[in-house]
Amino acid sequence: MTKSNGEQRPRKTDIKVSLIGGHRLDGATLHERTLIGGADIDLTDVDIPDGAELRITKLSLIGGVSLRVRPDVRVEVHGVRLGGVRDDGPAAPGGPTVRIDAWGLIGGVNVRR
Repeated sequence: MTKSNGEQRPRKTDIKVSLIGGHRLDGATLHERTLIGGADIDLTDVDIPDGAELRITKLSLIGGVSLRVRPDVRVEVHGVRLGGVRDDGPAAPGGPTVRIDAWGLIGGVNVRR
C-alpha cells in the first residue's frame, strides 16, 4: 500500500489496546491493525490500489468504528456486534476494498465518504 505521495510502506500488523476510550488513526499512522476499543479511522489520504483489500479488525465490549474513505472505496463489514452499519453512499464498483471485522457488544460501524 502506498500513501498518495508515492511513499512505499512496509506490511505490518500493529495492536492498539485501550480499556477506556478509543483510537484515532489516519493514513500516516495506519497499517493493518487489530483494535481493542473504539476507532476513528480516516483513510482519505491512503492510495489503496484497485483490487487490493485493507483489513481492519476491531474487538471491544463498548466502542464502534467511524471510518472515512474516498468515494471509490468499497467497504465490507463482518463480525458480530449490537449496533448497525451506516454507510452514507454506495462506492463505485471495481475499486479497492476495506474490510472491517467488528466484534463487540455495543457499537456500530459508521462509514462516511
